[in-house]
Amino acid sequence: MTAATTTQAPNRRDFLYLATGAVGAVGVAAVAWPFIDQMNPDASTLAMASTEVDIAAVPEGQILTIKWRGGPVFVRHRTKKEIEDAQNVELSELRDPQTDASRVQKPEWLIVVGICTHLGCVPIGHEGKYEGWFCPCHGSVYDTSGRIRQGPAPLNLAVPEYKFLTDTRLKIG
Repeated sequence: MTAATTTQAPNRRDFLYLATGAVGAVGVAAVAWPFIDQMNPDASTLAMASTEVDIAAVPEGQILTIKWRGGPVFVRHRTKKEIEDAQNVELSELRDPQTDASRVQKPEWLIVVGICTHLGCVPIGHEGKYEGWFCPCHGSVYDTSGRIRQGPAPLNLAVPEYKFLTDTRLKIG
């Protein structure tokens, strides 16, 4: 036994159903678009997505604190001793093991987000046993590469996305 199929030619009513559905879909999209579009970030938020910094005036051994995305970023011009200290650390001593080379693009410049990974405090530079940063709130100590060495913080200071535009111009974000 074979099944017989019959096909009907499209009529005017079928066209009207399709046309009404298409116009309705366009209408829904036109009404929904302003609601969807308002969820995009405004211009002031987009402006904070990246920032450029002139680092020519930062003397060796000093830390420049800049504001990026509403929080501090530390730009540290490291001395030869600070670089050597950061490079000569045994990874087995670190809670969150990362080499110094994986945290910097140029050894003399360290760029880290200045927020303690324990509870979000702002650490103080050139403090603590390792002359890196010290968070006075709960006692976390970071070295000259921003790696956690003592205290309750679980992770190293975060390294933001950055690049050197020139030898003295830095873009963060």
